[in-house]
Amino acid sequence: MKLHYLNGYIQNIYLAEYADKLLLLDGCCRADIAMIENFIVKELKRSMSDLALIVVTHMHPDHAGAANILRKKYGCKVAAANVPGQWYSGIDGKLMHLTDMLLTLWVAGRQKKAKKYIYYSSSLTPDYYLVDQAILPGFEDWQVHFTQGHTDRDISLHHKASEQIYVADLMVKVRGAFIPPYPVFYPNRYIESLKKIKALNVESVLLAHGAKVQLTEQQWQQLIAIAPTKPATHWRSVKTKLKRVLLNQ
Repeated sequence: MKLHYLNGYIQNIYLAEYADKLLLLDGCCRADIAMIENFIVKELKRSMSDLALIVVTHMHPDHAGAANILRKKYGCKVAAANVPGQWYSGIDGKLMHLTDMLLTLWVAGRQKKAKKYIYYSSSLTPDYYLVDQAILPGFEDWQVHFTQGHTDRDISLHHKASEQIYVADLMVKVRGAFIPPYPVFYPNRYIESLKKIKALNVESVLLAHGAKVQLTEQQWQQLIAIAPTKPATHWRSVKTKLKRVLLNQ
């Protein structure tokens, strides 16, 4: 297995290459599709039909935005956590979906990147529903770990042979420090997820925002110590402000 690192629209992309197949560790952003196609066809000299599986670690725009489109174009399979329902369900869900896409564009602007069309479906029906501790279908060297907290369906992917794990948005590296992501919808689950990954004692942690890192014991402890104890979400803040405005009218 050879792991390739690509600089996506607002996140890192990890593509695992095998002699007979390719694995995309996350669903990326819609704006990343052309770059992924170019890398596979022109850089790797592979057919897009070699892309066998895309894992969607959670439903945010930079982790699920390309999955449905790539599946429709090339017939690859999609895997995601076996969690009931859709993340973006109901009226609140639709509004949160729009808010998350606007936040993605804001982050892109902060990174001095041009605005791009990033709309994607708010729903996902995967080909494979993954349970905690499952082995990835067709990629037996990767194991799934539920690492919920950021949302209700986050997963991490552990490659035991190389002692590294892709944790998506479990943490973010900012100015050399490791901090919790924003938002954190389920703080208790989030803290348990941190402890779970720490206990694996992997050599390297692959971040969606911060690349490949090695955390010391002190850094793990600091991250756990600053983890939120109450939900910290932009959507919660928006709804609270809206309620205050309506009540004060």
